[in-house]
Amino acid sequence: MMNAAFIAASNVRRGVSFAMKKSPVRFSVPGLLLFAMVLSPLILPAAVRAGAQITPPETFFGFRLGSDRKMASWENIVAYYRLLERESGKVKVVDCGPATMGNPFLLVIISSPENLGRLEELRRINLEISDPRGRDEAEIKTLVASGKAVICQSMSLHATEIGGAQMAPELAYDLASRTDEETGRILDNVVFLLVPSLNPDGAVMVHDWYQKTLGTEFEGSGLPWLYHKYAGHDNNRDGFQTNLVESRYMAKIMFRDWIPQAYVDHHQMGSYGARIYVPPYAEPVRPLADPLIWREHSWYGGHIAYKEEEAGYSGVLNAAQYSGWGHFGFHWITPFHNIAGMLTESASTRLASPLFIHPHQLRGGARQFPVYEAQTTFPNPWPGGWWRLRDIVDRKKVAAWAVLDLAARNKDTVLWNAYLKGKRQTERGEAGKPAAYVIPASQHDTLTAVKLVNKLLDQGIEIKKAVREFSSDGRTYTAGSFLVSLAQPKMGLIRYLLGRTFYPDNSYTRSADGDPIHPYDLATDTMAEFMGVRVDPQDGAVNGDFEILTGYVPAEGRVETGAHGFVLDGRLNDAFRAAGLLLDKGVALRRLDRAAGGFRPGDFIVPPGTPLSLAAEIAKKTGVDFQALEADVQTSGRAVKRMRTGMYQRYWGGNMDEGWTRLLLEQFEFPYTTLRDTDIKKGNLNASYDVIVLPDDPPALITGEDMEDSGGWFNPAGTPPEYRSGIGKEGVEALKAFVEKGGTLVSLGEACAMAVEEFALPVRDVTAGVDPKEFWCPGSTLRATFDPTHPLAYGMPEESLVLYQMGNPAFAIRPTDRNERTEMPAEFASRDLLQSGWLIGESILAGKAAVVSVQSGKGRVVLLGTRPQHRAQTHGTFKLLFNTLIK
Repeated sequence: MMNAAFIAASNVRRGVSFAMKKSPVRFSVPGLLLFAMVLSPLILPAAVRAGAQITPPETFFGFRLGSDRKMASWENIVAYYRLLERESGKVKVVDCGPATMGNPFLLVIISSPENLGRLEELRRINLEISDPRGRDEAEIKTLVASGKAVICQSMSLHATEIGGAQMAPELAYDLASRTDEETGRILDNVVFLLVPSLNPDGAVMVHDWYQKTLGTEFEGSGLPWLYHKYAGHDNNRDGFQTNLVESRYMAKIMFRDWIPQAYVDHHQMGSYGARIYVPPYAEPVRPLADPLIWREHSWYGGHIAYKEEEAGYSGVLNAAQYSGWGHFGFHWITPFHNIAGMLTESASTRLASPLFIHPHQLRGGARQFPVYEAQTTFPNPWPGGWWRLRDIVDRKKVAAWAVLDLAARNKDTVLWNAYLKGKRQTERGEAGKPAAYVIPASQHDTLTAVKLVNKLLDQGIEIKKAVREFSSDGRTYTAGSFLVSLAQPKMGLIRYLLGRTFYPDNSYTRSADGDPIHPYDLATDTMAEFMGVRVDPQDGAVNGDFEILTGYVPAEGRVETGAHGFVLDGRLNDAFRAAGLLLDKGVALRRLDRAAGGFRPGDFIVPPGTPLSLAAEIAKKTGVDFQALEADVQTSGRAVKRMRTGMYQRYWGGNMDEGWTRLLLEQFEFPYTTLRDTDIKKGNLNASYDVIVLPDDPPALITGEDMEDSGGWFNPAGTPPEYRSGIGKEGVEALKAFVEKGGTLVSLGEACAMAVEEFALPVRDVTAGVDPKEFWCPGSTLRATFDPTHPLAYGMPEESLVLYQMGNPAFAIRPTDRNERTEMPAEFASRDLLQSGWLIGESILAGKAAVVSVQSGKGRVVLLGTRPQHRAQTHGTFKLLFNTLIK
């Protein structure tokens, strides 16, 4: 036994990987400690280990967490939590599974040994308190008496904001090792759900990059690429759509398995303002949460700020800077789950390297924090000087502990108010209008409607499915339609995901001179509108025969044989996936270019002779029906060719739009090749590519020229030369030659500006240079019209919604003697554009083109101004991109 332990320890010292649920973990801890760490669980009984001394973090890691120029790796952080689990009866480590790139995603549960012994019982009690329907107050009081407060805190979702992940092992150690009254009260009264990194892959990337640059002139610089494989900084915008596996783990923990009473997401912000922001949020508030939520924000936030001041930490700001109406990432969506979802933001250093800040460099300028001076929510300004990672760790640990402390001191109040929130929100939903939403079975894209339902289930929303036909509000709905009642605890969440949303236009959302202030991200997160799914509000009670969904709705397609093969409905996004899988198997597809045989332009024709086993396999995988084709429509279609697609990828921290687009193409199994600067500059692009995609980006970041026009976010001097990307004039000329010889250049969002200028396209962006008081539309769904007979709009409805964001172009066509070379398959509606969000100056967009195709030489340039693939969320417009990738 001892020999085996010695060999294991030696292997760890040499860097041999040990498997953890298929997640590669590599250790680099001092050898003597590792020997003891590996040896002790092998030779000591569990009872002895439980009573052993708990290893402090500084002993394990070899330095105090937060020390200058020291950063614990994710691999060693994982190992430390597992060591705490072995040494303490107060820590339970749950491996939720691999993150996107294979690193372990952990949930660390900390509580008393007694609580951990009845964890499943406590979880069940908590869920019953959170959804009290069908229970009387006497039963709830019994549950409250036997239950425990549940608090969740997550760290370093944005991986360069390392303070949270570096602090959390010390927090866990304190809870596991301290024996004072305060700690005992927390352990006895709280189940603490610690997510030590919401982005483990990013934690690995950042650590490795920091180690690579440590001691060089680029020490402390940001990563040249995205710190999440697909999303980068946008990973906190995924709380409602759960496209990322990390988001799905988090949604399962918080929205279905536990429903904690409070949640804190620990972040970092810029370096030159307050030292730490703590709750509550600034104005404007987003309505429809229970009022207790906003009071809890002040309650917890006040306690955090009080404890920060008590500990002697200056620079603490609350009720400012971060508004109560934000994106539907985890800390802003949780209030509508009846969870007091909160945020801390600490001032950043240069990763683990200290930063000196002169007093005159400190500034305000944020919401309800106009200048860097003392105010009631910022009574103790930090004077300037050296700012270190340890300063972040100290303040974050106080904040995290304060939330646990307050919940522990007021366990029964916290649980009772969880009951009240669920009860009162249910009553509001029952009494209000609409009373429910119906998602009809009949949809333009039925499979996307099923995806919407399953995403709602991810949120823990109760959904019923009609067993037979029913009528409501003057409409008749077929069996298989879905009913979402608002008489349930998550009423407010349902309203925002399914109903029209209007962002406030008032003194909180405009500056003193009347300029509109940009929301924190988008002005709406109406998921049904993003996805192009019809949802009907119902003012009254809906009666019928329904069954409650207890799991995801499956989508398995049917295969119906026909004399002339099969048809795939081109209105379905997943038809593109099915078509691609068929093309991969060598099946010769055709696509209708006009209506024929009862089918539509854009429908895919699968030839007779296609193996039924293949059709059945793809139907099961994609959910797409293989409809019987009885008429010969071959003359009405053209052969389908999958385009050889390249997509430009830059450095400068990576491009989130490019990452999301990669994810989308992979989800729908479109093959693509990543193009770097050198790939484009060397030219001869037509030999390898038919389509090149430029993701949304300012022209300066594409070309690498005039970097001062990039908005000041990028510092060429602080970036290693090999990562100062840009295609330059040489690359622009290569793209011109590519299009001239027959290639298709697809430009998304702001990248359209580069294409318009460099290709001298006969279009004008009507939004360019317009005063924000005259035109303003920050992340809103707008009505648009489409020509479904045009190849770029195949499969689209004649009328639908697009997501428009500031910076997106809208086009007017300049007159030329070759106007026929310019086509506009999608235009903004002529009036009443706004569906949800905030729109000032409708006339600027009305009737203008959202999508333009311009013939140039033998090829074409496609301008997708509204980014139809935004964050892989806007399912309703995916086809505008997909149609550019096949012919």
